[in-house]
Amino acid sequence: MKLRYPADWRTLVWAFVFFPGVALAQYVVPALAGWLLPVGIYLAYAAAIFSHNHNHCPTFTGRRANVFFSAWISVFYGYPTFAWIPTHNLNHHKYVDRAGDATITWRLTTKNRFWMAALYFFVSSYWQSGPIKEYIAKARADRPRLFRQIITQYVVVLGAHLGLLALALALHGGKRGTLVYLSAFGIPAVCALWSIMYTNYIQHVHCDPWSLHNHSRNFVSPLNNFLLFNGGFHTVHHEHAGVHWSRYPALHRAIADQIHPALLESSIIGYTFKAYFLGAFLPRFRTRQIGRPAYQTTDGATPDRTTASIGEAAELGVTARAI
Repeated sequence: MKLRYPADWRTLVWAFVFFPGVALAQYVVPALAGWLLPVGIYLAYAAAIFSHNHNHCPTFTGRRANVFFSAWISVFYGYPTFAWIPTHNLNHHKYVDRAGDATITWRLTTKNRFWMAALYFFVSSYWQSGPIKEYIAKARADRPRLFRQIITQYVVVLGAHLGLLALALALHGGKRGTLVYLSAFGIPAVCALWSIMYTNYIQHVHCDPWSLHNHSRNFVSPLNNFLLFNGGFHTVHHEHAGVHWSRYPALHRAIADQIHPALLESSIIGYTFKAYFLGAFLPRFRTRQIGRPAYQTTDGATPDRTTASIGEAAELGVTARAI
């Protein structure tokens, strides 16, 4: 299991020490259940970030190690990592919040309000299900090996969570066992899925996808990016999708002065407080559209809010290596 980039030693510490350590500590000492829930939610969110990073730039040099790592982080993330390919690689990175993107931020409203940010997970999940189903169908028809990997990931995630629930019940009985499982694995996984989509929403709402550098919102504080493995540097991620996360800060510094200042926020938590809680009472704290809206075509018309095909089967084969 040789790393492609030395910086991922920290990824391994989180994935193989902190992830299982915090979760299983609650199985050993059930009184910790609930108290460690906030830490578990953060770690599950980190697992979501790892699955994203691993999808774009595989962590290990060997295929088997990458397949194992995908399955491992899927358990903590709460969903098979292959789903990033049709919804993110082949769709979101192609359209970047414009018409055709399954994850558009303007599907229900062009305003940026907390109710939309909160509901975005449910709306986006529904529209992402189409590309996922199409991707699975293409894999089943043309790529049996890939199809087996997809099925294996589903079995691993579902089987692991059922097994972990059964273990908690066997160790601690019905009521306490359920609480232990929910605190250690269940609730963090649900929060990770919601949070990663919320992050996508605030990274693109009211940005200008037609712009060279103003297509994404960035969160640039050192602490934010230490905890999120440089996930705050979203502009350079879209412009260099295959680049390892450790290179994002240098790439961001090279273009930071070309990004609109309003798209350079300190942290996700700070932005959330300012835009949604202060903004609910004081309009000056709300975001404003930067440049040309995503929903405005060259002729000024608003396109249909539909999704696009995930592309040809050949594309599917190219990106499948990241699973």
